[in-house]
Amino acid sequence: MNIKAKKTEITIKAIILGVLLSAILAAANAYLGLFAGMTVSASIPAAVISMGVLRLFKNSNILENNIVQTSASAGESLAAGVIFTIPALVLMGYWESFDYFEVAKISAIGGLIGILFTIPLRQVLIVRAKLLYPEGIATAEVLKAGHDIEKSNDKSTSSSLKTIGISSLIGSLMKLGQSGFSLWGSAIEGAKNFNNVIFGFGCDLSPALVSVGYIVGINISTVVFSGGLISWLFAIPIYSFINGFQGNSFEAAMDIWNSKIRYLGVGTMVIGGIWSLIKLSKPLIDGLKISFQNLNNSKDNESKDLPINVVLILLLCLLPPVILLYFNIINSLSIAIILSLIMMFFGFLFSAVASYMAGVVGSSNNPVSGVTIATILFTSLLLLLILGKNSPNGPAAAILVGAVVCCAAAIGGDNMQDLKTGYILGATPIKQQIMQVIGVLSSALVLGLVLDILHSAYTIGSPEMSAPQATLMKSVSEGVFTGNLPIEMLIIGSIIGVIIIIIDVYLEKKSYSFRIPVLAAAVGIYLPIQLTFPVFIGGLISYLSIKKMNNKLLQRRGLLLASGLITGEALMGILIALPIFISGEKNWWPSFNFPEFGIINLGSVLFISILFWFYNSTTKK
Repeated sequence: MNIKAKKTEITIKAIILGVLLSAILAAANAYLGLFAGMTVSASIPAAVISMGVLRLFKNSNILENNIVQTSASAGESLAAGVIFTIPALVLMGYWESFDYFEVAKISAIGGLIGILFTIPLRQVLIVRAKLLYPEGIATAEVLKAGHDIEKSNDKSTSSSLKTIGISSLIGSLMKLGQSGFSLWGSAIEGAKNFNNVIFGFGCDLSPALVSVGYIVGINISTVVFSGGLISWLFAIPIYSFINGFQGNSFEAAMDIWNSKIRYLGVGTMVIGGIWSLIKLSKPLIDGLKISFQNLNNSKDNESKDLPINVVLILLLCLLPPVILLYFNIINSLSIAIILSLIMMFFGFLFSAVASYMAGVVGSSNNPVSGVTIATILFTSLLLLLILGKNSPNGPAAAILVGAVVCCAAAIGGDNMQDLKTGYILGATPIKQQIMQVIGVLSSALVLGLVLDILHSAYTIGSPEMSAPQATLMKSVSEGVFTGNLPIEMLIIGSIIGVIIIIIDVYLEKKSYSFRIPVLAAAVGIYLPIQLTFPVFIGGLISYLSIKKMNNKLLQRRGLLLASGLITGEALMGILIALPIFISGEKNWWPSFNFPEFGIINLGSVLFISILFWFYNSTTKK
């Protein structure tokens, strides 16, 4: 169904709503990523909210709704690029707190580069190769369904908004009880010592994590959880048996994981990033040749992109601010220029990789962490050769190169998902690209403030706000300069990555539906198991509900419920942080201590109740 009728796309109300949603969803995804180390696509909830709001106005249409979700999803994607890297500058002590203007500048530059680098890829990846872009297709289906409902005066759109509202309320109240009033702990976790062998396990009581698992599905959630099992049921026990440990079993397990085992995930991620480049190099080179040849040949205005000459001019305009960014750290114009060229090279390369991978596995499963680690590792090694081991600013410079590349890659994948939605609906690409720019700029203006608020309330790097990817980036960049990287763990992790790739290639050749994306496994290896287990629970709920009902309407309801739980928990996390940020008082919220009986407490009971409610809601006609 291609909607070709001439309809107004960019309107004042669409711009205002797009700006608001991009800022709100950027804040929500920033919280989720810092807390859980994973982010999700916000295109579908943005589309539903847009339909609900715009139907209050006369003459609103499906392409206008598409414009709104295009801007909104750009905001949530930029948040991923920011929170995966920039907090590392605070964690390593280079910044005492988040510099609002620097965060805005870095995120805006990275986001704009991601949009510009992927514009030439639309023709080859969407129009010619016809890659799936799952979230893009799903968003188009939601928008078409809402369009059909509106024409028939059905009330299903209002029902969808009600679904998101109820689940958001549940997610927010769960977070308020946990982090606001401290009615229960954030997780059930522990470890046992069997003859000097430690086995650890746990489960975070977060509906948002369950929702992440539901959205990514049983395949990815199983792979992520399996990665966690590799670390916590195999690697930590083996390490504790060989090297011994001291003190409390759980604290010892966390210490072993933090100082050694998580680097298995780093090694696996690096191999995964390299494999992505090898696998995609030829189709991307061929595709770029075709796209540059055909970019301006179309006579149909609806298939036109931002002209290539404009793209090149804008990229050249962005180069001086990038050079200045690195010059302020290194105080050497020549090194700043080298870093800028490296950033541009990796920015283009990894934006292309992210664009391709989003078309194959979706934005939520995109290898953004892997490619960023590869960038930071390469840049750190180069700076080590140039500046020497004693450079105080070398690690921070590597992080800033990685930050811009990470923002570009995150936006690149999202950009193509949105353009796929527009391609299905008959939208004008250049108008979507303009709205992507608006979404990037509006979210860039809020992310620095959001980071500062969350840091003031929770302390980024603490167990409550662990910022897994940013901690990893810090460890890699500093480890190169100090020589403290656990090389043996990186090597073992690389071997694990190679084994996973071999298995996945075999599964692909045999046309198995179940696949093992190496970067999904790497994320699982790197994260604590209390985060990966609820993700697996969510994937299991998704599998069981789809198997039982096999109903697209109910699947959509499940996506809306999951999106609401994530949004509610994330926004409440920020709201809880606001009075702490304003007052400067960590103990602003009163605490209530409810009795606990082992793993049985108020939080675990409510969590299990939400699981049953979630499953029943996705299987009840």
